[in-house]
Amino acid sequence: MSDTGIMCQDEYFEVLEAVKNHIISAQKTVMNTANEERNKLYWRIGKTIIEHSSWGNKFVQTLSKDLRMEYPSATGYSERNLNYMKQFAERIPSEEILQQGVAKINWRSITFLINQTENTEEFVWYAAQTLEQGWSSTVLRHQIESGLYGRQVLVEKTTNYKTQLANPLGEQAEEIIKDPYVFDFIPAAAPLLEKDLEDAMVAQITKVLMEFGNGFSFLGRQYPIHVGEKDYYIDLLFYNVKLHCYFVVELKTVDFEPEFAGKLSFYLSAVDGELKSDLDNPTLGLLLCKGKDKVVAEYALQDINKPIGISEYRVSDKMNPAIMENLPSIEDIEKRIKL
Repeated sequence: MSDTGIMCQDEYFEVLEAVKNHIISAQKTVMNTANEERNKLYWRIGKTIIEHSSWGNKFVQTLSKDLRMEYPSATGYSERNLNYMKQFAERIPSEEILQQGVAKINWRSITFLINQTENTEEFVWYAAQTLEQGWSSTVLRHQIESGLYGRQVLVEKTTNYKTQLANPLGEQAEEIIKDPYVFDFIPAAAPLLEKDLEDAMVAQITKVLMEFGNGFSFLGRQYPIHVGEKDYYIDLLFYNVKLHCYFVVELKTVDFEPEFAGKLSFYLSAVDGELKSDLDNPTLGLLLCKGKDKVVAEYALQDINKPIGISEYRVSDKMNPAIMENLPSIEDIEKRIKL
């Protein structure tokens, strides 16, 4: 029987891409499964070491030596790594906690969390965020160094989300807010104008989205919205696909003032009226200020019937490179002093 089909080149390349995607997906699944099983193994070895800790350090040294002799082609059984396994099992006391996702992150991230976190709760939170946000080990390091757990979990936040939104949306909105937000990729300037801050954030929008967290999409800056006979402009407009709502951000390079909340409340009403669909949840607002008096901010939100959060922001303490280039060198200063 002859083959009468004619292969279309364009269609073939589409089929080729589909097959390649299947292969890549399967490879990732195999890698993730292998990674998870290895971490579970390391945890069990760590538990065994703890159970025989009365044997002293000599036990770990001997175990490392014998395992490497038994499995010469395998890596990971050094004395140092066995001690990490022990610390891993100490930090994650039960297999139930291990199954919550901790075992799914890479071992490098696990060892970093062992060194940099203070307790099981912080360890598990960062592990969960690493999975949810898709962080690499490098990004995880940056988030820990920026104190993200303290800024997002431990901090007492200034919002009215829980009173203005039905649960679980109110709690979910509260959970994603940070205080302060750290934009350490923005060089300091004196003074830093609102336009300068906005320009820098838009220029580095990928890093801004990483700081805001997973689920945010950037829709625009100075976003125009027509109300009545006048146009108004929102500093930064986002959409959160997880919360299914618009997210309005207003930037203030000065300390918080009560009137800021009233203006943002108006913007939220406008977005709800002009942009929001019946499928969207109520629009959220966030005021990012240079500083705030927490008591004043809480009073300002008491009679506001729109969901608003108030947070501070931090920029880098390093000077703008363009300014640095125009500063005289030490040699120039010395020459001028001599003159």
